[in-house]
Amino acid sequence: MFLQLFGTVVIAGIVGYASERSGFTRNGFVPSIIICVGGAFLFYFIRIMFGIRFGAPGIDAVLSSVGALIIVPTHWRRRR
Repeated sequence: MFLQLFGTVVIAGIVGYASERSGFTRNGFVPSIIICVGGAFLFYFIRIMFGIRFGAPGIDAVLSSVGALIIVPTHWRRRR
């Protein structure tokens, strides 16, 4: 179970980097990775506590990372 946590963090980081490279988000590399890792952590702990899952842990990590990027709209903020 502890290795699933590391895998979740790695997959979330890759999703954050890939979303920024592909132009899906315009947050910057570090904010996108932080948003993805935060969403993946949150869903990982929800998965442990309540047993809610969509499939394999890798699929859950990808879906939660993309969901976090969609929910947190930092690219619409005004830049100073």
